[in-house]
Amino acid sequence: MARSIWTGAVSFGLVSIPVKLYPATEEKTVRFRQFEQGTSSRIKYKRVNEETGKEVDYTDIVKGYELGGGEYVLLQPEELDEIAPGRSQIIDITDFVDADEIDPIFYRKTYFLSPSDKAGLRAYSLLTAAMAQADRIAIGNFVMRSKQYLAALRPRAGVLALETMYFADEVREPVIDTDEQPAEVEPRARDMKMARDLIESMTTSWEPENYVDTYREKVLDLVQAKARGEGSVAPAPEEEEGEVVDLMEALRRSVEASRQHRPGNRSQTGATSTSERPAGQDLSGMSKQELYDLAKEQDIEGRSQMGKKELIAALRGAEQSAAKAS
Repeated sequence: MARSIWTGAVSFGLVSIPVKLYPATEEKTVRFRQFEQGTSSRIKYKRVNEETGKEVDYTDIVKGYELGGGEYVLLQPEELDEIAPGRSQIIDITDFVDADEIDPIFYRKTYFLSPSDKAGLRAYSLLTAAMAQADRIAIGNFVMRSKQYLAALRPRAGVLALETMYFADEVREPVIDTDEQPAEVEPRARDMKMARDLIESMTTSWEPENYVDTYREKVLDLVQAKARGEGSVAPAPEEEEGEVVDLMEALRRSVEASRQHRPGNRSQTGATSTSERPAGQDLSGMSKQELYDLAKEQDIEGRSQMGKKELIAALRGAEQSAAKAS
């Protein structure tokens, strides 16, 4: 169960609602420790003076703000403490805005707010329901861990979600960073129709479960293979460069290919699942990623070590075994 990371109150008008803040998301990044090659010794980092090479105690470190040209203004901890926002226990709502007016680029991280006691439950439920009915998002400020945040509160499935936000000067203007800025080109009608057809053919309902971190899955497969003593994986073959084709031709091919479109990214390169793949289909035309996905589906051991040829052989062997069994 998630633990609250902040306790305070939501304030709007003369109403104050005691709340607790909980993380709404959980990162599943595969984390590694660093070791010296050929040993089991962990690597540790030290703070050292770049001129003397000597380690510096944390209490002897001050912060510096770079002015440019190698010049810095040094600030003492007590100077920064004097102007720090301090610990605030209030999420002060200043405005309500239309939900559609906020560009998602302003959102940073999502949390959930829950009433911290029964006394505030009625006001909490009222605010959540009223915002949902009005289709409004609340904008406010609060301080967490000595840092001031701009925040958006929005109703979600009967609770309040809090989104920390970037301030206006933290969001960059959209630019194309190139010396050859292309002039705007008016799309041709037939290109637009083909592109719209492609979009429509790939349109589906949003199902978060359809999208997975394929890299994390492969890393964990590798970890498990090495833990079983299967060694390291074979290097992936270099990707062949795609041929340059006419835009209209590329759109036409894409529309044709999208007729077998499956939602999500579970097979990023479009591999067909074993249950959908015709028996005896030529495997040599598939990419290594597609072959790997099929091997994973059939739980072929040692797949993380195999190159393309080995994957094809293993899949054909599994297919032949299945045919004999049936």
